[in-house]
Amino acid sequence: MKPRRHTIREAITLEGIGLHLGLACRLTFRPAPSGQGIAFTRSDRPGDPPVPATAERVVQSERRTQLGNGPGGLHTVEHVLAAVAGAEVDDLTIELDAPEPPILDGSAQPFLGALRAAGIVEHSGVIRYLCLREPVRVIDGESVYEAYPANDLRVDVTIDFPHPLIGRQRGEYIVTPTSFAEHLAPARTFGFLHEVEALRAKGLIQGASTRNAVVLDDVGVVDTELRWPDEFVRHKAMDCIGDLALAGARVKARIVATKPSHRGTVTLVREMIKVAVQQKETAVLGIEEIMKVLPHRYPFLLVDRILEIEPGTRIVGLKNVTINEPFFQGHFPGHPIMPGVLIIEAMAQVGGMLLMGAFDEPENKVVYFMSLDNVKFRKPVKPGDQIRFELDLTQTRGRICKMRGLAKVDGEVAAEADMAAMVRDR
Repeated sequence: MKPRRHTIREAITLEGIGLHLGLACRLTFRPAPSGQGIAFTRSDRPGDPPVPATAERVVQSERRTQLGNGPGGLHTVEHVLAAVAGAEVDDLTIELDAPEPPILDGSAQPFLGALRAAGIVEHSGVIRYLCLREPVRVIDGESVYEAYPANDLRVDVTIDFPHPLIGRQRGEYIVTPTSFAEHLAPARTFGFLHEVEALRAKGLIQGASTRNAVVLDDVGVVDTELRWPDEFVRHKAMDCIGDLALAGARVKARIVATKPSHRGTVTLVREMIKVAVQQKETAVLGIEEIMKVLPHRYPFLLVDRILEIEPGTRIVGLKNVTINEPFFQGHFPGHPIMPGVLIIEAMAQVGGMLLMGAFDEPENKVVYFMSLDNVKFRKPVKPGDQIRFELDLTQTRGRICKMRGLAKVDGEVAAEADMAAMVRDR
């Protein structure tokens, strides 16, 4: 079974004051239907429409991430969104009765604890991913970002503050629900005592105290103890994850951020979305995810990775050909060539991934190929080659589909075929 979207089982509420506006707030996490995504609502403004947590809704603000302007604006949403993204929750309504979530202890941990207490559960629907096929670089003031293609989310963050407890710190994290909970969620926001008066004069940090932030004077922290010596860079990494959630999808990329800021990370997200749309990149599936969809196993599983999926339209997959393939023992000794029938079988398996992806429970389905037409073999495939399969869905009638497939090695067509298939219950 392929990975499912997540929501929560039941509603749960937290209360406290906001960091910057200093207003009391009651926040309630509520389950949401599949495909909704993450959205905020204001119970104190019942006539306002829900506000999706997306980068296009972000407006310029100082020291926080803000969605929308005016009385209906939502301030300092990054810690809440970090918990949601870290827990891999895809569909959720976040209800507030004030313009800013409670700061609580200054970290994402209380929000993550509430989501877990509410019960994170699977429901139907396809997970949306934001993936890259080439690097993206963004510079925003002192903030520098580089994003690279990856099969998971990794953040590599460097900060540099002229303070004896901070200085230059770097942290690199593979972000999973477990690692986020253990290494990033508890990291608290921080600030400097010498900035307090100026920030409060701007209307900021009205709710800040040593109970909800790490406050530093010239030599150390005030009225608290650090949870880690590098809690500062961990918090910045947590902030990045919260702002990356504004992609409206699960991000699969390696993010290298030097002196990150909220504005800079949102700029990165917007650029990644722009590049991904241009590339028509909607999903990347590794072998573990492929094996949850296809029933094939050794020695007949002939797909190693899915590079692109446009549901109901197109798919691109890879097969890495090595001398260890069992068929090379007899085809042919001393002159190994991949059998043409297996090239077509691998192409069909990639096509099966496209067809099975339309069903919520593919483990209960099977694809039967009904016909092959216009099959041509253009060049031999040998050990060391990587076959790129490109298939386009050309016709659909009920559960019967037709596809046009190409198999390419180093950009040259090695084989091609027209296929017809039927999806049946097992």
